[in-house]
Amino acid sequence: MAATSSDTIGPASGAATPVSPTSATGQIPLEQPPKLKGRHKLLQSLQRISSSPSLTKCGRSASTGYRRDGKASLSCVSLGHSAYNTCLGNGSSSQLYGGLNTRPMTSGQAGPAEDYEGTARIRLVGSDSPNGTQSKTVPLPNELRPSSRGSPLGSNSVSQESITIAQPAPKPKKTFDFWGSMPDELRMIVFSYLTPKEIVRCSAVSKAWNKMCYDGQLWARVDTTEYYRDISSDGLVKIITSGGPFVRELNLRGCVQLRDKWQSEGKRITDLCRNVVNFSLEGCRIDKTSIHYFLLRNPRLEYINVSGLASVTNSAMRIIAQACPQLEILNVSWCSSVTTSGLKRIVKECPRLKDLRASEIRGFNDEEFTLELFKRNTLERLIMSRTDLTDESLKVLIHGVDPEIDVLLDRPIVPFRQFKHLDLHQCSDLTDNGVKSLAHNVPHLEGLQLSQCSELSDDAVIAVIRTTPCLTHLELEDIEGLTNSTLQEIAKAPCASCLEHLNVSYCEALGDPGMIPVMRNCSSLRSVEMDNTRVSDLSLMEASYRVRKRGYGDNLPQVGLRLVIFDCINITWAGVKEVLSNNALVPRSRKSLQAISVIAQSIVPSQSSSTTTLVTSSITPPPQPAVYPNEIIQLKCFYGWQMTVNEHNKRVLRGDLSAASRLDKKWADYMMATEEAGATGAGARRRRRRAREAERIYNADDEDDDGFGVGGISTLGGRRRRAQSGGSCLVM
Repeated sequence: MAATSSDTIGPASGAATPVSPTSATGQIPLEQPPKLKGRHKLLQSLQRISSSPSLTKCGRSASTGYRRDGKASLSCVSLGHSAYNTCLGNGSSSQLYGGLNTRPMTSGQAGPAEDYEGTARIRLVGSDSPNGTQSKTVPLPNELRPSSRGSPLGSNSVSQESITIAQPAPKPKKTFDFWGSMPDELRMIVFSYLTPKEIVRCSAVSKAWNKMCYDGQLWARVDTTEYYRDISSDGLVKIITSGGPFVRELNLRGCVQLRDKWQSEGKRITDLCRNVVNFSLEGCRIDKTSIHYFLLRNPRLEYINVSGLASVTNSAMRIIAQACPQLEILNVSWCSSVTTSGLKRIVKECPRLKDLRASEIRGFNDEEFTLELFKRNTLERLIMSRTDLTDESLKVLIHGVDPEIDVLLDRPIVPFRQFKHLDLHQCSDLTDNGVKSLAHNVPHLEGLQLSQCSELSDDAVIAVIRTTPCLTHLELEDIEGLTNSTLQEIAKAPCASCLEHLNVSYCEALGDPGMIPVMRNCSSLRSVEMDNTRVSDLSLMEASYRVRKRGYGDNLPQVGLRLVIFDCINITWAGVKEVLSNNALVPRSRKSLQAISVIAQSIVPSQSSSTTTLVTSSITPPPQPAVYPNEIIQLKCFYGWQMTVNEHNKRVLRGDLSAASRLDKKWADYMMATEEAGATGAGARRRRRRAREAERIYNADDEDDDGFGVGGISTLGGRRRRAQSGGSCLVM
């Protein structure tokens, strides 16, 4: 680097001497320092002294460096130690190198800073005074900042000791409120997964939660079926009013606590809830005015259930016909003040009506009303049970008035009815003449209830069964005129493959000749009620065989067929025992197949280029899953056997087939011993002794029976009891 104007050549000798910046203004130049010897002379050629103020504090006692041209050097490069630890020390003239003070100094000596500070040739920036306000260092530009060789900061950086950097104050960490930062839409989605009871409980957490819990979006569906007994009238009114226009489904079934609230809050509830689609007041106590006001303010109603309300009259039916054109389902069963004259308006004005439930409604003998139903022909479900329906009214409902007759088939030519479920039970005025009109006209019928129609016989029922291929539920309870011919026809009818429920209870003329074909051909049966009939153990055995044919698998068994057989005089405990045994039975073929699969898995094929050799694996194969029947039979039988049957079913359903088999065997032994003990004649004493022994074994401790008797329950239904002679299997 070239010397600046602040460096001059001393006149005393030809050597270059650094002078202070004031020498150019007329000050007396400094004297030449004495020559150095030894170690200092050697370092003279290796070290240069910088004229930069930032390095004047280096506490190095080194010789003054000069260049051959006689000018002072401004180089900042040093071959000495790279650290400038002493630069942060005292910046007085006592720490400057020799030749820079006003008094000559010998090597290694330093005078007090106070004596020579005023006459120094190089003025220091800053002050040693404790009250000094100036900085002791002057920063240089980045490109001119010196650094020693090997510095990790690079060639254009300054050591950290010579730079004072003001660190900013650390910012406090912001606390993230997860719930508070969540959008309201997500909060509503979270609350929507809670039950109404849980939402009401959460409303007590805070005011913010209370506001969210009573947001109308959460109460679009107000169904009080699960909590109508636990909620107060004020709480229920608050929920309804909070939902307001959001409420689409309002089910107040059984809410009798709103009786007084309808008079005081009915108008406010109706003014807020104007978008209700499904409305149910079954079992409520409500005044006539509130019902009318609510129906007038909700024109979007599609489902209305006011069954059992005495306050509902024909005037309410007239309001529904005028204000609810989108009505699809109407339930007015057991409304004593409603007649078919009010329903006639609804049938005319509501073109979308599909479901009409009108049990115990007067006026079904009116042929004008049934003619309106014939013209509408949109009903899929019609319930007319316990009404005054007659044969002529039913014919008008199905055929209309004066229909065209097909000469070849001798039946009316009319459009098919859309009925899928038709309930005519306990219509005492119906006979075969009227029920036969259903034949060939209800091809979509799935459910038919003709129970307690005492005037019916095989002719009418068979005619309907033959022409309803989609029939799945058939109720024929308490029809004394039915015989086994009806059951045989059911087994051959087109609906045999899809029939699921059959009720022939109290049809005392039915027995095994008709029930066995039904069990054999109706493969989809799920429920058969045949109590108080003449069926015997043969029907139970056939049912067990057919259910066993439904297969076996790895999953736990499920109930596939429910049989109601109590009060059947021909059913014995042997038939019940046959059902229980088949429920817990796994065929030997299935067990052998399972054993073969275990052996096959223990054999590993070893393939080679020419032959295939079977090598037995030393690894034990994993245990194979157990085999269970896919479906079992659930019985409702004689009350003395029912407890044992229920316990047997529990064991089978949880997969414990061995425990179920032990229970079956012990129960059979007990029943046989009981029968022998009740017999008279020769050997009675021996039979009674054997009965006592069997009962003792029956009540013995069994680790699988949890210390109880058979099925975990003693013969008397309590804890395990010791043997008692002459007892019977009393469980209820």
